[in-house]
Amino acid sequence: QVQLVESGGGLVQAGGSLRLSCAFSGRTFSSYVLGWFRQAPGKEREFVGIIRWNGDMTDYADSVKGRFTIYRDNAKNTVWLQMNSLKPEDTAVYYCAAKTWYSDFEIEARYNYWGQGTQVTVSS
Repeated sequence: QVQLVESGGGLVQAGGSLRLSCAFSGRTFSSYVLGWFRQAPGKEREFVGIIRWNGDMTDYADSVKGRFTIYRDNAKNTVWLQMNSLKPEDTAVYYCAAKTWYSDFEIEARYNYWGQGTQVTVSS
């Protein structure tokens, strides 16, 4: 019964910034860790980052480390992905996903719920 809805995608220029949001509903938000994945055309879906239950710990893929930041507000049942210094290779459909434990956070099969995704396009 958990539902995740991403929003905030769009077209941006290289070097620009964009913030994606993911709204959670159906269960207790604070009981889940939230991950972000992305899938570029013709490529497999890849891990982007994850945030712990109360937001006190995060992990990121090397490709986005230092540029992307994940944060959450449990009172609002929302998690955000702040993307800075965007590159054309960041172009992809971005998904938020939820799981109950922090371990194995890079493995998409371990996530229980997924959103439908939002398109991010970074132009040169």
